[in-house]
Amino acid sequence: MKRSVDADLGITLQDGRYALPATTTIPLPKGYRPGPKEEYMGPPHLQYFRNKLSDWRESLVEESRQTIESLRDEVRDVGDEAERATRETENSLELRTRDRYRKLIAKIDKALKRIEEGRYGFCEETDEEIGIERLEARPIATLSLDAQERWEHRQKQMGD
Repeated sequence: MKRSVDADLGITLQDGRYALPATTTIPLPKGYRPGPKEEYMGPPHLQYFRNKLSDWRESLVEESRQTIESLRDEVRDVGDEAERATRETENSLELRTRDRYRKLIAKIDKALKRIEEGRYGFCEETDEEIGIERLEARPIATLSLDAQERWEHRQKQMGD
């Protein structure tokens, strides 16, 4: 059952969870941090994590842009073979980092989508709260700590 909590802002409550549309912005006090006495993943929490995720995404995109520009501006045929080999190794590392950023940006985008859908902050496996502390440390987390440990244990067993 979906019902509107604040029709002016577009905030909805579905099955006891808030959804915060991308077009909605909740004003937060300067220096706001989610508190344990507040409603878990209420509009202020969701806005806080949206801001955190958006800032992180913007930072990664900017770093990637700078990497591309530096690789593009680099003069390719300067130096001896050893210098060129060093440059190629450095470029390879930069490109791998950029690929990790690309994957991380995709995870951030999925987390932002979960905020819009009212699924952010809840474990995809158990539907339990992931927890503010875990989300502070890893805002893209989709599993509770227990579920993450079980998943890692299964991965380890499959790899052995």
